[in-house]
Amino acid sequence: MILTVDIGNTTIALGGFQDNTLQFIRRIDSDRTLTPAICAQQIIQQLQLQQVSAAQIQGCVVASVVPVLTPVVCQALEQLTGNSPCIVDKSTPCSVKIKGYDTSNLGTDRIVDCVAALKRWAPPLAVFDMGTATTLSVLDKDGCFCGGMILPGLQLSVDALSARAAQLPPITFEQPQKVIGTDTVSCMQYGALYGTAGSIEGIVQRVTEELGQAPTVVLTGGLSVHILPLLRCPVEYEPHLQLMGLYEIYREQQ
Repeated sequence: MILTVDIGNTTIALGGFQDNTLQFIRRIDSDRTLTPAICAQQIIQQLQLQQVSAAQIQGCVVASVVPVLTPVVCQALEQLTGNSPCIVDKSTPCSVKIKGYDTSNLGTDRIVDCVAALKRWAPPLAVFDMGTATTLSVLDKDGCFCGGMILPGLQLSVDALSARAAQLPPITFEQPQKVIGTDTVSCMQYGALYGTAGSIEGIVQRVTEELGQAPTVVLTGGLSVHILPLLRCPVEYEPHLQLMGLYEIYREQQ
């Protein structure tokens, strides 16, 4: 089994691949105070819930957008498996070529998404990853990464709104029954959800104009499930694109 590890701002996702198939996903909190020993203990607990032992892990691959947690998680994985994990960063060779983009601050997660997307759909592609931030990664007709956008994430936006406006409460997301809200909570919910859906639709239209052809739109990330039913443009949905990309990169390195 190959263990893919995606260290995000909110959670650390653990994906187990066996025979090229994602068998399970478990998560632990992205606690900046984690030590390698505690991290290893938490990973063991999650594996046990899947009836998987550390001895079954033949290799590990890690990507991170939280630099302080990268060595912690890698040390924990090495303690568990006896082998150093493959760390995916901007210097890691992969099947996606980059064209005309300053890579000095390019998030590895965006390239990993693109690797997985290119394995499944023909370019051009517009990949929206909806997590703490919403990222758009665009691949041109030749499959080259040419840029995109970074937007405040859905949850981050409503949390900021609630925190900065004294009379607005915290909200959770529920599937809207209509567009026009009839109280403060529903107005906030509908505004966040339809506002995000509308921004994606508008961005896709403008990307289409800039590329000169319509890209295949791919939606992924933990919050994408709330937006998918509201979109009026054709969309391919894969919630676990990041883990799939890590697995593909691991295979390319072997």
